[in-house]
Amino acid sequence: MQPLLVYNTLSRQKELFQPLTPGRVGMYVCGPTVYGDGHLGHARPAITFDVLYRYLVHLGYKVRYVRNITDVGHLEHDADDGEDKIAKKARLEQLEPMEVAQYYTNRYHAAMERLNVLPPSIEPHASGHIIEQIELVKKILDAGYAYVSNGSVYFDLRKYQEHFRCYGRLSGRVIDEMLSTTRDLDGQTEKRDTADFALWKKASPEHIMRWPSPWSDGFPGWHTECTAMGTKYLGETFDIHGGGMDLMFPHHESEIAQQTSVCGHGPCKYWMHNNMITINGQKMGKSLGNFITLDEFFNGSHKDKDGKEMLEQAYSPMTIRFFILQAHYRSTVDFSNEALQAAEKGYNRLMQAYKTLGRLTASKTSSIDVSAYRQRCYDAMNDDLNTPIVISHLFDLAKVVNTVADHKATLTQADIDELREVMETFIFHVLGLRDETSGDNAALVDGLMQMILDIRAKAKAAKDWTTSDQLRDSLGTLGITVKDGKDGATWSID
Repeated sequence: MQPLLVYNTLSRQKELFQPLTPGRVGMYVCGPTVYGDGHLGHARPAITFDVLYRYLVHLGYKVRYVRNITDVGHLEHDADDGEDKIAKKARLEQLEPMEVAQYYTNRYHAAMERLNVLPPSIEPHASGHIIEQIELVKKILDAGYAYVSNGSVYFDLRKYQEHFRCYGRLSGRVIDEMLSTTRDLDGQTEKRDTADFALWKKASPEHIMRWPSPWSDGFPGWHTECTAMGTKYLGETFDIHGGGMDLMFPHHESEIAQQTSVCGHGPCKYWMHNNMITINGQKMGKSLGNFITLDEFFNGSHKDKDGKEMLEQAYSPMTIRFFILQAHYRSTVDFSNEALQAAEKGYNRLMQAYKTLGRLTASKTSSIDVSAYRQRCYDAMNDDLNTPIVISHLFDLAKVVNTVADHKATLTQADIDELREVMETFIFHVLGLRDETSGDNAALVDGLMQMILDIRAKAKAAKDWTTSDQLRDSLGTLGITVKDGKDGATWSID
């Protein structure tokens, strides 16, 4: 088996994955800011790093997976101005900020469970780690890369850059263009330079979320939390830091600066970022009116800013998951009803093939060589988690299954068992798909279909071709295909 390669955003190339401690992996992924319902943009990093988590565990690694909840410190403009996003929501809805955070955290968890995203090993909340963040700010001040201004603490980006020369390397930003050529006039701003970012913000009198600190009653900066919590649970250096590429700047870039200023190095060995989701070619965003929550996908109801329905139907959680996995995690995914409907058909095709596999009759010999499929799937996963290639190999397996079911090829019991093991491993355990057609309703449908096929078989035996054809054609209009074989009729959902 070829070794696992992952794309490191910092080096801009695929690298051999070698954890710092053999057999163990530490992984930190930026979680949601819980001030609203989860949407497709939240689903992509959750599913991407869920697959990585699953695959590392499958390969035998002991993984400590940390994914945080941001419930304080994330300001409206992702910088140092505007209101705290959760505090603003609380003010508008006349609730306590922690009420808002808890409500949307619960809803996020429910959506992730429906998407079959495994919970992380540790899920720290920013508000529960204020002490750790204050201690981090103290260390940065002691190292000389921060300063206190009017009760707030800011990172001295100019001084940091003069010494380390590495801010902007992750995101590709040119820091010299960001830093102003002259310092701001005294009294116009708290910052020495407009590019400096907040480590601790003094709370205004009306600000509800505040904690005492050596500098003021206030709250931590957005970037501070991940550095503090990553260090607490994974150490000063860990293996993987993940998140959406929209977090590369300023969030992850600032994390590197914070950690480097006190430790002399960044927080992790591998930086991994998933790409964005667009809707009909446009970036998904509330301001554009094309923002669709996960619950809206699940119930099929969403209107754009002009009142036009954007969803033609409801899409199940596994359709959403399959849709995301059909593209490589580093490529853009464009939402459209047509793309989701195609994903729904592809997902159903795999589930149907897996069920058909259980009904195959073994032969003494195999007319198809299935020995290479397992290795092909592993090779695709080891090539930077190439899930679309894995899915293409699984479709090839589905074709083999259907060919054997149509009595156009044969497989031995050993080969049938091999196919079952490969499909179960990669469909369910690695890709994390779940059979949504199983359960009581599925048993009811199977029973009703068998009853219809029995009635049709009796009609055929009595040479009542009119009834036989009518039943087949009626099922066809419902998207159910009936195939006649020497062992009887079988059915599948198109």
